[in-house]
Amino acid sequence: MSRPNTFVKIPKNRIGALIGPNAGTKKLIEKSLGVQLDIDSDDGGVNISLSPETTDPSTLFRAKEVVLAIGRGFSPEKARRLLHDEDSLLLIVDLRDYVGKSDSDIKRLSGRIIGREGRTRRLIEELTDTSVSIFGHTISIIGTIKEAEIARQAIEMFIRGRLHTSVYRFLHAKRRELKKDKMELWKKPYETT
Repeated sequence: MSRPNTFVKIPKNRIGALIGPNAGTKKLIEKSLGVQLDIDSDDGGVNISLSPETTDPSTLFRAKEVVLAIGRGFSPEKARRLLHDEDSLLLIVDLRDYVGKSDSDIKRLSGRIIGREGRTRRLIEELTDTSVSIFGHTISIIGTIKEAEIARQAIEMFIRGRLHTSVYRFLHAKRRELKKDKMELWKKPYETT
């Protein structure tokens, strides 16, 4: 009987990051999620299957997210958030959906989102508590649903040509909302009626 599996392809130049020194990253993913990774270094194909002792097929989707995150440029350390935080997810924005396949337009938009010396990307990460990776034609985000959605909205604002100052105002306002929501979560268990 075959075990449930899934397949994903990542850029060949990211295979080394997925495997890690002494296969440490690969082993960590396999052990943490109860999966087996069969990696084809020649074409970047990664077959993910459940280990014999794992019965929850949903772990395949989490493993696929971790592999995709590393494939889209995240360091294994940043991708680990997907292993340890059940509320985190990977969101990928494909710039080709906005500007077609024009390399110059993709580079221009990527540069706009990275900002001078990486300042804009860092600000998005800090104000939304996310990690952002700009790799090739994609911009990937790791965070909770709410955090990742705010970061995606800010990125789309940059893509549509909004001024940096208006995007920064948006991010600061959303940051206040996120903090308020977290405070509400802390208050509720202690409130008495």
